[in-house]
Amino acid sequence: MKRVRCPKCDTFITFDESKYESGQSLVFECPNCQKQFGIRMGVSKLRATQKEEHPDEHANEEGFGSIVVIENVFHYKQVLPLRLGDNTIGRYMKGSKTTLPIETNDPSIDMLHCVINVSRDKRGRLKYVLRDGPSYTGTFVDNEILGDRERRVIEDGTLFTIGATSIILRSADSEEE
Repeated sequence: MKRVRCPKCDTFITFDESKYESGQSLVFECPNCQKQFGIRMGVSKLRATQKEEHPDEHANEEGFGSIVVIENVFHYKQVLPLRLGDNTIGRYMKGSKTTLPIETNDPSIDMLHCVINVSRDKRGRLKYVLRDGPSYTGTFVDNEILGDRERRVIEDGTLFTIGATSIILRSADSEEE
């Protein structure tokens, strides 16, 4: 099942996408405000634009882990691959310097909200360190806000929150299993 959002009142309308083909145009009428609007089935234009701007999206093939953006009222689930070094996380906007842009309507996520640094420790194992951007709403790990200059080592399965969005770290070790 897919959901579309009414452009006038933000009400969600659910429909079965398996009944339609890619490229097919659909017209909906919002049950809440009676606004009529259309969509075209297929790949998101926004996703295609991101791939043009960030051509080396195959970083996860190198095995540095990923973050899982949990679906909520602002966006669908997204899995974004991590790279060695600083991975900047923020709201997607064309031309921004964010390396892990989240497609969202969440107004409480900054364009550069937080950073995950991926490095190797003395034993060669991957180490993940989270810090705030700095952002207006803060970055929370286990319901504790990170301080201005605080850095927090996070591990596989760590849940952190930016704005109204929850994200889970998936280390490279967990993805191999």
